Amino acid sequence: MFKMHEKKNKRIKSFKELPGDITRTAETVGIEETEKRRSGSFLQLDESALFARVIGRFKGQIEIMDTKDALEKYDWLHNYYWKLVDMDKDVYTKKAEKEFMGGYFLRILPGEKIQFPIQSCMYISKQRCKQNVHNIIIAEPGSEAQIITGCAVSRDIKAAEHIGISEFYVKKGARLTSTMIHNWSMETKVRPRSAALVEDNASFMSNYVILNPVRDLQMSPVAKCIGKNSVVRFSSLLHAENKSLMDVGSRVELIGDGSRAEVISRAIAKDNSKIIVRGVMQSENPTVKAHLECSGLLLGSKSTIHAIPELLATGEGIDMSHEAAVGKIAEKEILYLMSRGLTRDEATALIIRGFLDTRILHLPSSLDNIIRGLTEKVAEGL
Repeated sequence: MFKMHEKKNKRIKSFKELPGDITRTAETVGIEETEKRRSGSFLQLDESALFARVIGRFKGQIEIMDTKDALEKYDWLHNYYWKLVDMDKDVYTKKAEKEFMGGYFLRILPGEKIQFPIQSCMYISKQRCKQNVHNIIIAEPGSEAQIITGCAVSRDIKAAEHIGISEFYVKKGARLTSTMIHNWSMETKVRPRSAALVEDNASFMSNYVILNPVRDLQMSPVAKCIGKNSVVRFSSLLHAENKSLMDVGSRVELIGDGSRAEVISRAIAKDNSKIIVRGVMQSENPTVKAHLECSGLLLGSKSTIHAIPELLATGEGIDMSHEAAVGKIAEKEILYLMSRGLTRDEATALIIRGFLDTRILHLPSSLDNIIRGLTEKVAEGL
């Protein structure tokens, strides 16, 4: 029998060996139990990894395993471990280093173009669990891949904490897209800490989606465009309600000649929730281009959205811009839609769907359909 609450869980071979309630919840964050449209899978349950595997025809193109196992197998991996994220950055990084519980190591081999996404799931199934993981992702030169990481907790969890360290290395000519979907609870504290290094002619696209309440979320991923013509894009869809606190930011350092960056955020705050959206673009190179955009929608007299865009430019000729807008749904828009035959609730839901436009994420249809389904539920609930 599968034991749910042991300190170190027994390893399994597939999602099919999991209890149904876990797989059903995992599906809400984009995890596919059958793995038919996936190239590889990883699952961390509470404090330990349960399984990591590459689907048959993708063997020899990617590697995926528990980070602990990878560090034991490859001495060279220590040249990547804790090199982009400072373990002394704050109390959470220190804790993640001191109480290291695994996470996933992923390597896309040189020149490989991976057709299906690689999926990873970070799941908390027991009360007061403190999950500390460290992920290392290496996209070798000329490779292309998409990662979908789904993080979730069981419905009955009253208190939990998740600290996730992620280090992305995107090498020359590589293209890597990382999509993270969170489905936490109102009693979960979440502290992702991530950084990316992007080399010549490489691109890194990072998507973040959280459309369910969380007690306390704070994250601010950093990307360094060190390569010539390197590209970074951060996109996020945020929905907070009840008493959720979300402090979500991103920082891009444009160093390489011709490097480009874009940060786009859509945020909805309801009830007594608060969302802080930060964005920082920094460069001293006159050949770079960057744009930062934040749009916020307030649904409730006590909800708060605080947009903080920053452009740090040194030198003549730098091309960086930003725009931010926060407000409520315009009454005239609702009235116009009602004049076309919709009820007030239907009109509001339609506007919400348009605001949470998944096209900003630039996802393949399979992943776009998953997130579009999540936005539909949000719109219907409002």
